[in-house]
Amino acid sequence: MTSSPAERLLGILAVVFASVLWGSTGTAATFAPQVSPLAIGAVAMGIGGLLQAVIAARGILRHRRALTLHWRILLTGGLSVGIYPLAFYASMHLAGVTVGTVISIGSAPLLSALIEYWLEGQRLTRRWMTGAAIGVAGMVLLCLAESSSHALSGQQPHALAGMALGLVAGLTYALYAWAARQLMQRGVPSRVSMGATFGLGGLLLMPVLFVTGAPLLASWNNAAVGAYMALIPMFTGYVCFGYALARIPASLATTITLLEPAVAAVLAVLIVGERLPAMGWTGIGLVVACLIFITVPLRRRPVLKSA
Repeated sequence: MTSSPAERLLGILAVVFASVLWGSTGTAATFAPQVSPLAIGAVAMGIGGLLQAVIAARGILRHRRALTLHWRILLTGGLSVGIYPLAFYASMHLAGVTVGTVISIGSAPLLSALIEYWLEGQRLTRRWMTGAAIGVAGMVLLCLAESSSHALSGQQPHALAGMALGLVAGLTYALYAWAARQLMQRGVPSRVSMGATFGLGGLLLMPVLFVTGAPLLASWNNAAVGAYMALIPMFTGYVCFGYALARIPASLATTITLLEPAVAAVLAVLIVGERLPAMGWTGIGLVVACLIFITVPLRRRPVLKSA
């Protein structure tokens, strides 16, 4: 699947916009402290995923044979969608908004590239590896800056468990991005691929929401947080992400989402009141540098032919 430069740019911008929306989820979750991270994850990705399935329902029926033919890919994506939000929000709950987001999103580009390398034989370009290294360095600085504060407050065991869950979230994130793009490359339209993958994941999350979701109805504030999470970051954000996956590789898309932890860190400082030392701000700067490095087209110098 090849894309024109204009389509590639639109794909990049779509991921950037989605990343900004996703970066607000950790901060939004803090406004409903009575709601467990499992309930937050289930309502956000569960309802958001089912909404994607609804808007793609006609297409899903039209392409049901192709989806059935590639059921293994669809099942891989659906299971990953079901696991991802539970691990992601639990990671933020245990390790903090910034660290949980950093580990979850920061590990996804590397895992995504490894999945493409192992399963598709795609080679990793020097530019991507350099950009990813810059971004991961920024992630490490952000993580060290935040984990030091957890160590001082005696929350280190919880932070370590949160980091482990963040790696699970990063792996499942990479897997569902890969699965959705694989369906697209096999002729399934973007909206249908995302609707089927996230719809299946949403169905798997419904039992979790049924068991843990009672606090969402305990107050208007909790309900508003749940509605925001489902409609804005998850539904709107993943519609944009699906649009992007049809135009750029999954490894590039997940690398661009390194912007999400930077947005989450800034919002956590400005709104939640978390403190971020100079090391953390340096990490954010490296993340932004990574995004610029891997997305801005290189200008090739014309080759002068000798007479």
